[in-house]
Amino acid sequence: MSQPADTIATLIPCLRYREAPAAIEWLCRAFGFERHAVYQDGDTVHHAELVYGRGMIMLGSAGGHSVWGKAIVQPDEIGLRETQSACVIVADADAHYARATAAGAQVVIDIADQDYGGRGYACRDLEGHLWWFGTYDPWLAHGSTASDAAQSPSPAQPRPAHD
Repeated sequence: MSQPADTIATLIPCLRYREAPAAIEWLCRAFGFERHAVYQDGDTVHHAELVYGRGMIMLGSAGGHSVWGKAIVQPDEIGLRETQSACVIVADADAHYARATAAGAQVVIDIADQDYGGRGYACRDLEGHLWWFGTYDPWLAHGSTASDAAQSPSPAQPRPAHD
């Protein structure tokens, strides 16, 4: 099943940061996110939405006394292990890698061509959350990359069958 061309992401990762205002600045500078909405009082971010292409993450300040806040721990509280991570499709993995590492992202898996197609790397942000950035785009035909999208009619339309 393909995603309709006019559909915006319906699955949105949510993260918590101890220093949420600094995290917003860093995520925009290091990873290329753009602010969509930020609701905060002083240093407390109640809710923020950052976009990258047609995708989005939501984030807020860690801690607090809400049920949601009590249910989430920070990576450094569990030995930098994760039970999930965000995967972001980028057009140029090498350029993204250079930008992220220049901003201080900690590389966990070095950039490389992947056996399943595309090129990518894994890193940690300024508070230890794990991220994957790569060119493999599962919305396109298997083995295609984000840079192939420019040659395809649209991610929602099937690519022509190869003879």
